[in-house]
Amino acid sequence: QSLNTNFGTTIFEQVAVEIASAHFSQAERQWTVGQEISSDAQEAITDIVNTLAEGTQEPNAASEVARLRRHALSGNTVSKKLRKVDIFLSLKNSMTLVELKTAKPNLDGFEKLKQNMLEWIAAALYKNPEADVRTVVAIPYNPYEPGKYKRWTMKGMLEINNQSQLMVGKEFWNFLAGGEEVYEDLLDCFERVGIEMRDEIDAYFSKFNR
Repeated sequence: QSLNTNFGTTIFEQVAVEIASAHFSQAERQWTVGQEISSDAQEAITDIVNTLAEGTQEPNAASEVARLRRHALSGNTVSKKLRKVDIFLSLKNSMTLVELKTAKPNLDGFEKLKQNMLEWIAAALYKNPEADVRTVVAIPYNPYEPGKYKRWTMKGMLEINNQSQLMVGKEFWNFLAGGEEVYEDLLDCFERVGIEMRDEIDAYFSKFNR
């Protein structure tokens, strides 16, 4: 788990930004979306998370964004120290806020993750209520290949089927490339680097076998 997290910040984020830079007008890692939201948006976020956790409501990305847009500037201003977005992508007036997760995320913390993502949306809309904003959880590779990804620990918090809030492996990397088929090329690059650096990699991992 520790190595997966490390790969996310030291390898996956940087490779993702490099690929996306050719297809998006802006691609940044560890990006601050904002530090302010409205008090009415904060109340809406709490209600959304609670109803999803109770199972009385199904996740719906479009509906959640529309609700936060209605409350984007209503009520008082609330200062928030929000988590940074792992990968920020923008194209014209649209933005995609990406949270990178490990291949087998645990159920613990998904309510908090949902809250964080909704707060990102609220902060973006506080700056620009007309912005086209989307949040995505991205898992860099599918450990179940060639089968489908099977771990649905986030089901109930993320919309999985329609306007997917979850991208796994090939879908994620090809999305970064503007729909181009880059996934197989990327795997080939990682394989070649692994072969060339085999001795260094083995020496590094030997520390964990003591």
